[in-house]
Amino acid sequence: MPQILSTKEANLFRQVIRDYEEKRYRAGLKAAEQILKRNPKHGDTMSMKALIMNAQGKTEEAFNLAKEALKVDFKSHICWHVYGILYRTNKNFEEAIKAYKFALKLEPESQQIQRDLAILQVQTRDYEGYVQSRFAMLKARPQLRQNWTALAIAHHLEGNLQEAERILTTYEKSVSVAPSKTDFENSEALLYKNSIIAEQGETERALEHLEQECKKCLDRLAVMELRARYLAELGRKEEAETAYRALIDRNPDHTDYYKRLVDVLGLTAEDEAVQKAIFDEYSAKYPRSDAARRLPLDFLTGDEFRTAAKAYLTLMFNKGVPSTFANLKHLYSDSFKKDTLPSLAEEYLQEAEGSNAEASSDSSKGVGAALFFLAQHYNYHMSRDLTKALEYVEKAIQLDPKSVDFQMTKARIFKHQGDIAKAAEAMDQARLLDTKDRYINTKAAKYQLRNNENEKALNTLGLFTRAETVGGPLADLIDMQAMWFLTEDGEAWQRRGNVALALKRYHTVFNIFDIWQEDQFDFHSFSLRKGQIRAYVDMIRWEDKLREHPFYFRAALDAVKLYLSMYDKPEGVNSANGNNANGEDAAEKKKAAKKAKKEAQKAEKEAAERAAKQNPNKAQKDKEEEVKKKDDDPNGVKLAETKDPLGDAMKFLEPLLQFSPKNIEGQIAGFEVYIRRKKYVLAAKCLKAAQALDENHVKVQELAATMQKTMDGVLESLAPKIQEALKTELA
Repeated sequence: MPQILSTKEANLFRQVIRDYEEKRYRAGLKAAEQILKRNPKHGDTMSMKALIMNAQGKTEEAFNLAKEALKVDFKSHICWHVYGILYRTNKNFEEAIKAYKFALKLEPESQQIQRDLAILQVQTRDYEGYVQSRFAMLKARPQLRQNWTALAIAHHLEGNLQEAERILTTYEKSVSVAPSKTDFENSEALLYKNSIIAEQGETERALEHLEQECKKCLDRLAVMELRARYLAELGRKEEAETAYRALIDRNPDHTDYYKRLVDVLGLTAEDEAVQKAIFDEYSAKYPRSDAARRLPLDFLTGDEFRTAAKAYLTLMFNKGVPSTFANLKHLYSDSFKKDTLPSLAEEYLQEAEGSNAEASSDSSKGVGAALFFLAQHYNYHMSRDLTKALEYVEKAIQLDPKSVDFQMTKARIFKHQGDIAKAAEAMDQARLLDTKDRYINTKAAKYQLRNNENEKALNTLGLFTRAETVGGPLADLIDMQAMWFLTEDGEAWQRRGNVALALKRYHTVFNIFDIWQEDQFDFHSFSLRKGQIRAYVDMIRWEDKLREHPFYFRAALDAVKLYLSMYDKPEGVNSANGNNANGEDAAEKKKAAKKAKKEAQKAEKEAAERAAKQNPNKAQKDKEEEVKKKDDDPNGVKLAETKDPLGDAMKFLEPLLQFSPKNIEGQIAGFEVYIRRKKYVLAAKCLKAAQALDENHVKVQELAATMQKTMDGVLESLAPKIQEALKTELA
């Protein structure tokens, strides 16, 4: 029989719950202990104590106590709810859902349990279950609009668009008092319903709904954009033209509006004069608009292009716009334009030298801007001449030795010449010209990493990290999820032979993507509460393709290649420091790794001391946080000691193949892993995919030869079904 608490203890139990919710863990634990002194077998208190212990990082003890609580009081919905929360916080969602469902059977009226179950179902993309949970929540509290909206979203995500629309319409009909004009939730719900109608392919009806129901919606820009799009899709050209012109008047620098206006008018590349007239009209109307002047350069040809390009470059050079080359480099796919632009810049320089006008006080304008453009032109991979690039950038630097942009370009030229050390030094000199600029600080650190100067790069970045962070600059960069740094740092350690630290960095990037996935939890309820439902649906769809991100692909590919090298040469990896060299070189690397470790520990200690001095009251709290977040393998030693490198590589490879199937590098890596794991059918699939992407790729031809050679040796020894599957794949 479960123990029953006295009134005083019941109040104390409610205090335990409040302490947990407000993260006063020590106070909550103390109150729970008080209750358990008199009622040692009170299951609910035991469960709450387990929850607090889990929050303090004592996961194993928390689970043991939660199981003990269930033995004591098997029919307590609180015990089962807590058990589900423990599984959820430890990412075992399947078991968490089971526990929530059991808790709901015991307490069907609990809104909290129902809400937690619904959130977990949408998190795991169990849309069928999510629809059921949201329907139950709607039946319990039909007066709340967000319950109706949530059920519509559930049907929408499940793919039942008609039912989603019907739910929203039913609520609208049930409202007796018209919402106020400033009701943001109503405005968003109407636009959301409009997007569902459009998604069903009913553009005409979507336009009618937009013009009748959404004309007073608060997001005026969205209404204008949707209306213009619908009119264009329906072929109502004159109205669509008026709609897009209104959008251009609202934002004359939005390039997409111009392109859509041209499409609506049905203009082609041959209609140069008509297109130019449109852009001339807007460049006269909005003299400060860059888009109206720049976009004609995309379609103009011959003398018309030359005239327009000269006017544009002259304006940009006179203003000293640093992004001029970046705005125009996409034109280099056209050989005429690629040759014309630098010749115009040369003409500008000749005219400037020939005139007697006084030089501008700002040397980044005029001649300096033209020299900068030409340096970038000759540094660009489609028009590369590094000797000329260096010559022009040196002239620019003579004009303005303190220009950060000029010095950065010089560093890039050295990089393209293959002199990474000189490039890193030049970029650091650029950094010293403006020590308050975070961007140039980041570029300098990146170049130092490319030069394998990990410690120096970390010190450089440390100039902009928080001094009080426990763990020093590295900990702060991990907290800020600086994935570019983690990837570059990992690659640098890999080049230096430190397998352990390289793996540590790649796994950190992998974990950051896990954190992004977990971060959805907060938005499942927050977005409904705030009425941000269109943004919420976009977020869900973005999260579904999360690991398509280039940052993930690069780190995952690096990790897979490293694991392959570990598998191929296991004797070459020292698990303690990850060195894969022998003799004196190995001794030097080991010494360097030891020194780096000492420096990292020293930096961590200094950061902790600074934090304690700045706020002594935070010292204890930081210590508790440190214990909770303590990394048991900060230098990646355990990762480097793996006995199954190919198995570990699969963790990175599976998402890579699933979300980036069109990247040939990923398919090649997949083949290399599967062929070594003797998963021949999967290896054949990767080879087939790689051949479809680029049959003439040198590496693909090598893989085909490897596959053929391997099959000649093992095909007959395989099971008949595998032989048949392989023959189908290799046909």
